[in-house]
Amino acid sequence: MSVATATASTAHTDATPAVCAPLPVLGRDVTVPLVTGGEVGYAALDYAASAPALQRVWDDVAAYAPYYGSVHRGAGYLSQLSTDLFENARRTVGEFLGCRDTDQVVFTRSTTDSLNLLAHALPAGCQVFVFETEHHAALLPWQGAEVTCLDAPRSPRQAVETLERALADRDSHGPALVCVTGASNVTGELWPVRELAAAAHAHGARIVLDAAQLAPHHPVSVRDLDVDWVAFSGHKLYAPFGSGVLAGRADWLRAAEPYLAGGGASRTVTRRADGGVDVEWHETAARHEAGSPNVIGAYAIASACKALTEAGLDTLAARERHLIGTVTAGLAEVPGARVLSLFGEDAPRVGVISFVIEGWNSSHFAAALSAEYGIGVRDGLFCAHPLVRTLLGADADSPGDCGAQEAAPHAIRVSFGAGTPDEHVERFVNAVRELVREGAKWRYRTENGRCVPAV
Repeated sequence: MSVATATASTAHTDATPAVCAPLPVLGRDVTVPLVTGGEVGYAALDYAASAPALQRVWDDVAAYAPYYGSVHRGAGYLSQLSTDLFENARRTVGEFLGCRDTDQVVFTRSTTDSLNLLAHALPAGCQVFVFETEHHAALLPWQGAEVTCLDAPRSPRQAVETLERALADRDSHGPALVCVTGASNVTGELWPVRELAAAAHAHGARIVLDAAQLAPHHPVSVRDLDVDWVAFSGHKLYAPFGSGVLAGRADWLRAAEPYLAGGGASRTVTRRADGGVDVEWHETAARHEAGSPNVIGAYAIASACKALTEAGLDTLAARERHLIGTVTAGLAEVPGARVLSLFGEDAPRVGVISFVIEGWNSSHFAAALSAEYGIGVRDGLFCAHPLVRTLLGADADSPGDCGAQEAAPHAIRVSFGAGTPDEHVERFVNAVRELVREGAKWRYRTENGRCVPAV
């Protein structure tokens, strides 16, 4: 059973109270000014872009900071401690992802960096298959390969069938890679990862899972899903400091030239008589981690992995379904609101919901939520332009004038997770109702293509 089908039975609106308290995150006590006067507690509902840091992560990093030292470089105590911390973080992440004994865990800067690293490691002649529904981080890195972009499916079954047909029709038996999301950054819908992995392997292809939106919400196991690689970002997993992960099979990574050439990636360097140099590169994850590694970023990811594991991802997911139910039920009662979906309103999803409001410019609506209610959401195309255009069925190249009363060519996205209190989503639903019923209380203007309060 896939990630999608495994959670289908619990995807419907959960009318029961939240099953656990939100995890403590930084910023939960921050207040922001309103253009209408006064201040209000900030409701951070843009988790899909960057989730607030867990308090546990921040405390762990603060406790380590005085002991910060060079990694893999020094004989001193702090250097040895930092090296142990870095390598232990690698093991913790591997356990969190259910990696196989032979897998490598490479620390990168982000999901984007991870998938570009894998694109760099593709063997010659590799064909890449990717759905148009992917985030740009998963859609764009493969430009140096032969890429087949597959149409957006309208059901999990159609996704598998579309991939099977494409793989069966490929004109060679050389290496092939499938790249697929675990949960959409636009609709939040869960994809049938295990079935797609089975289809890829049945046709001699490998598969990489973009888990940027999945890992913060649901358990992800490389072994159980039978994927070849998984990529995700720390900043979406409640861990700041600019780190990401690429974990999975080692052979293509070992065979590739280092992603960056430099110290740390090299085992030995010798000068030749002709003035050049010969290099023996590492075959471990260090091969693609040249330079001084981001030990604090890696430690932050490991801390977040431990915190989520201890809290119980299944427990957190159950609470999140309660929040999803609050938002979807609230939007269903708003005249002119349409939630964007590929697989249908009952499809299981994580806490990511995009929608449009008839007669509203999406940038205007998002600006009003922020300026008048202290609610932070996202508007636009969400770095997934082909998908949003497909879902909107309209020209989405320009958001139009801020005051234009027209169908929104862009969308609004609300997203939340383990640190979101009930009050934030309830305030969001009430604010949407009030804005649609009464209109904005303030005037707005267009500045650099975005709506902002006219002060």
